[in-house]
Amino acid sequence: MLTRRTLLSRPTLVAACAAAGSLASAGYATAFEPHRVQVTHYRLCPPRWPAGLTLRIAVLTDFHAHPRCMGEDAIADVVARTNALAPDVTVLLGDYGSQSRGAVPFETVADLLRGLRAPKGVYAIQGNHDWGDDRAALRRGPGPTRAEQALRAAGITFLENIGVRLDVPDPLWLVGLESEATPGRALDPVRLDRQRADMLAQALRDVPAEGAAILLAHEPDLFATGLDPRIALTLSGHTHGGQVRILGWSPWIPSRYGLRYAYGHMVEAGRDLIVSAGLGSHFVAGRPLRLGIPPEIVVVDLGAFPERDATPAALARGRGGPA
Repeated sequence: MLTRRTLLSRPTLVAACAAAGSLASAGYATAFEPHRVQVTHYRLCPPRWPAGLTLRIAVLTDFHAHPRCMGEDAIADVVARTNALAPDVTVLLGDYGSQSRGAVPFETVADLLRGLRAPKGVYAIQGNHDWGDDRAALRRGPGPTRAEQALRAAGITFLENIGVRLDVPDPLWLVGLESEATPGRALDPVRLDRQRADMLAQALRDVPAEGAAILLAHEPDLFATGLDPRIALTLSGHTHGGQVRILGWSPWIPSRYGLRYAYGHMVEAGRDLIVSAGLGSHFVAGRPLRLGIPPEIVVVDLGAFPERDATPAALARGRGGPA
């Protein structure tokens, strides 16, 4: 499992910091870009998408909430900006707390996220750090994690290896998958993929053969296995876009597939995956670090949409999907 400890120990990160220093001042990469939250829009109509259905989804992930990066005021601002985008559904893809000392408590983060508004619901899954940094939950084994407890207490619908049918005219489900870091999961990649595929099949059990589902998976690597044909779109986070991204290249990505699923909109074998750069940051030498990949709120417009309020600059960011 790739962790913050391995991230900080990798020679590639040292090289990344050196490259960053040659391109921009350390002040920009640590004091400015980690706080410059963008809005990134994608517009697409997946092959399996129900005809005539339009849906706007807001995606928020990888908060890593800390007073020095994505603190309480910043989260409140993200909530307000997300609501102003008028999503039909808002999804939260995990990693709510920071691994650095002095983090914003999970309960405070969840209470702020309580303010999200979406007529078709606000849904959450958890990420690898929601498990990996919760020692009490790890000792218990099956959970729940502190993040899960806080989100449920805030009235946010929590999805873990289950699917829910959305309140829309056509048969459409939202499916949440557990993190790769869940205790008891295999360390061997082949066995891990098999376990997660089995869990996904169980979560899809109520989705008819002609139905469509949107998959929420914190880590994007499962996308490489092909997935069930009922999955119209997969939404992921986890990678932070590399935190350092220079001309589409990042020196290190927490994925078995490197740059393949680092960031943006990918299409493979007619299947769509969107990976968000997330909102927070891992700290390097006690400071948040981002260069060339600012934090973002992601908005996905699905179906044949008329023009909506999306700026050309925002639509231009990322791969694929802009109108």
